[in-house]
Amino acid sequence: MRPARISGASGRCRPRHEGHRAGAAAVRDVVHGALEIGLRHLTLYAFSTENWKRDPEETAAILDLLRQETRAYPFEDLDVRMRWHGRADNLPQDLVDLLDMRERSTRDRTGLTVTTCVNYGGRDEIARTAAALARRARSGRLDPDLIGEQDFAEHLPRPDMPDVDLLWRTGNEQRTSNFLPWQAAYAELHFTPDHWPDVDRRDLWRAITEYTHRQRRHGAAGPAPHAPATAPREGA
Repeated sequence: MRPARISGASGRCRPRHEGHRAGAAAVRDVVHGALEIGLRHLTLYAFSTENWKRDPEETAAILDLLRQETRAYPFEDLDVRMRWHGRADNLPQDLVDLLDMRERSTRDRTGLTVTTCVNYGGRDEIARTAAALARRARSGRLDPDLIGEQDFAEHLPRPDMPDVDLLWRTGNEQRTSNFLPWQAAYAELHFTPDHWPDVDRRDLWRAITEYTHRQRRHGAAGPAPHAPATAPREGA
């Protein structure tokens, strides 16, 4: 999918808190749309490590909305597994407890996995992974001269997250904003003008349709002209 900040109202002269709530509604609709087409993974960028630079009142409102949505859990009757990715540092402990509880309570579900990135930063994730590798090398359990990509991937905070197939960014921004840089190394990029609160499942479906017409080579010669790509596993 895309770095999904739950915001975007300011461009239409509405209070930002209204944009955050509209963004939460968009998440619900997109999740239903993902289920309808059989998407396996959907990863949403809810709050970045850089978002702490915003006005304290706004950051508190965003975190409170995350708290409300996690507690209410609108997907209770659906085959949706909820996970979260990011640092617990600086987050309110009750929000961390809620996120952990929701992850535990849905861990046996086998349909769509929705990962919400909260207090997440891509460079921070890479730095944490490098630190984990350094500790393992210092303990003598890993030869630093033999460290490869697989070793790095196995020491990521969420090593079981699949690579991103399609990264969708809304709001007419032409950047990925520090979102899953390791996992999205070969992601197809999709940029759209509407802000996140204005999108719905139809926008997801259009993004997936465009993706299926792209050729994914990963450095190889590639498929024959006009051969469709496979549907994405990961919406980030």
